[in-house]
Amino acid sequence: MNRTELERIAKAMVSQGRGILAADESSSTIKKRFDKIALESTEENRRSYREMLFTTADIQKYISGVIFFDETLRQKTREGVPFADHLTKLGIVPGIKVDTGAKALAGFPNETITEGLDGLRERLAEYHKLGARFAKWRAVIDIGADIPSAFAIDANAHALARYAALCQEAGIVPIVEPEVLMDGAHSIERCEEVTGAALLAVFDQLAAHRVHLEGMVLKPNMVISGKKNANRAGAQAVADATLRTLKRYVPSAVPGIAFLSGGQSSAEAALHLSLMNQQALPWQLTFSYGRALQDAALTAWAGKAATYGAGQAAFGKWARLNSLARSGQYKEGMDAQAA
Repeated sequence: MNRTELERIAKAMVSQGRGILAADESSSTIKKRFDKIALESTEENRRSYREMLFTTADIQKYISGVIFFDETLRQKTREGVPFADHLTKLGIVPGIKVDTGAKALAGFPNETITEGLDGLRERLAEYHKLGARFAKWRAVIDIGADIPSAFAIDANAHALARYAALCQEAGIVPIVEPEVLMDGAHSIERCEEVTGAALLAVFDQLAAHRVHLEGMVLKPNMVISGKKNANRAGAQAVADATLRTLKRYVPSAVPGIAFLSGGQSSAEAALHLSLMNQQALPWQLTFSYGRALQDAALTAWAGKAATYGAGQAAFGKWARLNSLARSGQYKEGMDAQAA
């Protein structure tokens, strides 16, 4: 493990004014997105869609890294340039999703464990050769009447730490993603409690596995009310609760925190990030959004050659707006005014 190189990459991933595009949708997930625009999910359509995003003008001003799915890391631009090489030349770090998904946790109804550790060392070596310099592993923690259990939290924290240690061994920066879902009707207070418990377990396991904190990036959920809650907390309450939780459990040695959007609207996610960045913080606070960066672009493009540019314009708009949120300058309603 070259700690200096890991630290350099991690800092580049959370560099000022930029954030990470999560373009790592699995084949089943991208099919659902394409279904909404009545587009068949063929390999060429998936390649063309990703190329539209990656070749948007001035993307490097706002995007520091891109998370690929396995198929995407192996794809090329129309000119035959591997996507990883194209982005690297722009100063954007290529990354790769390496978990194989959340599966039922045996003996614990309605809870999951993320799988993918078998053969991971060998896969990481291959991904490094293909140009990936960071990776992502997502643990899923659901909130319900009797869940999450302490065992489910600990099991997922242990898997995240094993993954992170293997990444660093391979010269790859791990994005550590313990996601507390915003599904359900829980209060913001309940989300804060569960998020705190998850982060406490994760950093205990990272320490036990000797993970170099300066060479990783944390990708947590924001502390937010459940989507089905009839009295959801406002934006400032979300920002305050999220920062309070992060300050309690995330060491300042971690160079950056890149939030997932987790089902928030594009405007919600940008506003929450902006409000948090109006405070002095011990880490870089940025975004690692999928839908919040892509939804408008996918709708504008709709799979048609004639609207390729419109798709790029929509993606560029949200990349710029989230760049503003990185410095606390995004304000409610800006999305309606921006071109």
